[in-house]
Amino acid sequence: MLAAWGWIALGLVLTFGGAEAFVRAAASIAARLGVSPLVIGLTVVAWGTSAPELVVSTIAALNNQGGIALGNVIGSNIFNIAAIVGLAALVYPIRVHVQLIRIDIPIMIGLSVLLVALLHDAELSRLDAGLFFVGMVAYTVFSFRTAGASPSAEVEKEFERGNPPPHRHIGLDVVLFLGGLAALIVGSRALVTGAVSVARAIHVSETVIGLTIIAAGTSLPELATSTVAAFRKQPDIAIGNIVGSNIFNILGILGIAGLVEPMHAPDLSSIDLGAMLVFAVLLLPLARTGFAIKRWEGAFLLAGYVTYLWLMWPAGHAQ
Repeated sequence: MLAAWGWIALGLVLTFGGAEAFVRAAASIAARLGVSPLVIGLTVVAWGTSAPELVVSTIAALNNQGGIALGNVIGSNIFNIAAIVGLAALVYPIRVHVQLIRIDIPIMIGLSVLLVALLHDAELSRLDAGLFFVGMVAYTVFSFRTAGASPSAEVEKEFERGNPPPHRHIGLDVVLFLGGLAALIVGSRALVTGAVSVARAIHVSETVIGLTIIAAGTSLPELATSTVAAFRKQPDIAIGNIVGSNIFNILGILGIAGLVEPMHAPDLSSIDLGAMLVFAVLLLPLARTGFAIKRWEGAFLLAGYVTYLWLMWPAGHAQ
């Protein structure tokens, strides 16, 4: 049991450190290629912070551990909104850009509804995954076009301040990029190995571990990015990173991992899927009220996450 927690700790350290190096190197390379700070922030940084979820879910799918693969994505989307947005809003009220309210948050809600519908049989087929993968390509093209359509100078400057600065030498970018990717892969394997051992030792399903410990652990990059952005009073980054990551979690992670191997999680409950959908829908009215998420609303989201944990652990998921 102690060894299993050791594997989890090692996995969390490696995945967090690997993601940090990977994102910084990718952002630096994109800046060298002349990509705008806004596009880097909405794509490279927002989606790069989802790299731990991608590697963990892909490895779990290859190991026929669909509960971990699906639970990781669903749990991460819940944790991102309820815990990370809630905490960031407590640090500093988050002003929400109108584009997020009109376009990106509704897209996130629509994808959440689609995912719930596709998981009615607790299975994600290759056809379902292919649909998500095509959606990821379409959304990426859409993001580049809309981000490049004359963004305000204020928003552009905010993303420029919040993005990782380019490194002096391209050789360092290459080393960090490859090293970060290697750390992500090794760390993800350690995390999955430890999580499965813990699940068996405490007699709960792998899905519960994926929804909680792994989901929170792989969301550490989003937590760090959004909390630091809140401290620096960079609200567009704090909320944009979360919405972008949640969209990529569904389209990119389930799209790629599901194409590699179809996933089945029979003990995924309606509480889990319902919580993901409720928090996604709830974010829209919270963001629309004054175009900001206030401190009391952040506290409300955190209380909602605690309630979700109380409802789902471990009732209904015991092995």
